[in-house]
Amino acid sequence: MLRYSFQLIFIVLFISLLDAQEPTSVRDSYVKQEIRISMRDGVKLFTAVYSPKDTTQLYPIILIRTPYSVGPYGTDNYPRSLRPSPLLMKEGYIFVYQDVRGCYMSEGEWVELRPHNPKKQSSRDIDESSDTYDTVDWLVKNLPRNNGRVGITGISYPGFYATMGTIGAHPAVKATSPQAPIADDFIGDDDHHNGALLLTAMFDFYARFGWPRPQPTTLRDRSVDFGTPDGYQFFLNLGPLANANERYFHNEIKYWNEVMSHGSYDPYWEKLNVLPHLKNITPAVMTVGGWFDAEDLYGPLKTYATIEKNNPKTSNILVMGPWSHGQWASGNATHLGAVDFGSNTSEYFQKNLELPFFNFYLKGKGTPNLPEASVFLTGANEWRSFESWPPKNFASKNLYLRENGELSFDPPGNDAPAYDEYVSDPTKPVPFTNQTVVGFPREYMVEDQRFVSNRPDVMVYQTPPLDHDITIAGPIVPSFVVST
Repeated sequence: MLRYSFQLIFIVLFISLLDAQEPTSVRDSYVKQEIRISMRDGVKLFTAVYSPKDTTQLYPIILIRTPYSVGPYGTDNYPRSLRPSPLLMKEGYIFVYQDVRGCYMSEGEWVELRPHNPKKQSSRDIDESSDTYDTVDWLVKNLPRNNGRVGITGISYPGFYATMGTIGAHPAVKATSPQAPIADDFIGDDDHHNGALLLTAMFDFYARFGWPRPQPTTLRDRSVDFGTPDGYQFFLNLGPLANANERYFHNEIKYWNEVMSHGSYDPYWEKLNVLPHLKNITPAVMTVGGWFDAEDLYGPLKTYATIEKNNPKTSNILVMGPWSHGQWASGNATHLGAVDFGSNTSEYFQKNLELPFFNFYLKGKGTPNLPEASVFLTGANEWRSFESWPPKNFASKNLYLRENGELSFDPPGNDAPAYDEYVSDPTKPVPFTNQTVVGFPREYMVEDQRFVSNRPDVMVYQTPPLDHDITIAGPIVPSFVVST
């Protein structure tokens, strides 16, 4: 650890996407089927199944439900690899991928973060939990050579669906791994962070993904012509948010309109919050997140903590690595931007955590001796195991914003200035990256932000030189009193 100082620079952060796969052979070892599975209300969901060609044993099922397509479509078209990892593919599972309701080749209406409905009155009352239950029920009853055990996983939106499959789970579901799952879309995930709208993140995503899909199709995403390679300039040119509909969306993107209509944490957002429903959890759960995940850092930590609180007898573990969004699914997560992790952290996760987790609960292979919390300490560049998270043996400390730009563990005296102030000019907003780019380079989460530190509308606080190493673990909670 370097003995320098802490420096806080207050800016707005946004998101990037990652979906990397390792090239490998699938066709030689697996047989592909495409099936349409009927839900309790008659809607059929398009499902791709990859079963091992070896018929000498029974195999458990790993299910991933996604709004992002289960392609390539066609029984003779195979992907380069099977998710979630080449190690699990080599180990031998039945891999099942499903287009969720209303997406790509599945029937029905897609609803953004479809709320959980714990009080279903009839077969017409559905949610993502019931769709998962019905899918699992069909799979274990109809797929040849399955051993009756199912695991559910997925990253980001598929992580949300993994969480929903954990709620009211089918008895065959023995293990789930929500990875970068959405938990509360207003408070801390994706479109909002602490209630603040991440404009660039939301606009960029729904400009591609949010358009209506009136009928099943293998093609869904559309694009918006930004007209410039400079996203900063694009949003300056956009002007008021109302112009997004007038110029680009034309009132066709339902969720955009709903977000614009609900600027505070009202009942609309309360219904979308997953956390209150994480009760009576029966499968073993391994929640996974990344410290440099600008999209869903809140979701993994809160999902783990809520399950731990509400289900003390459930096997529930947490993995937090030094990753951007979904980076642990890549083949070689040795660094992020200029930050070197000192080892291949994705390989460590896939080999030492993910593979043993599913092998034990779905195959009865190995022993359930995974740590309660496996956490990568950035800076020290090492994996650490903890009996709880946050760690019980760590002390809670306050850092105070002090006069003259000082950051200190000592509170200010009574004679210190009561506030700092600056003037914000909406026509000259603070950029979040030093790059000229539309969207987000995933490295921006570790980008050196000192390029904005001399702006008059950015406040910078810094400690004196530290006289000993400091390890920060657990939740970091800012507390401000702000007036405008």
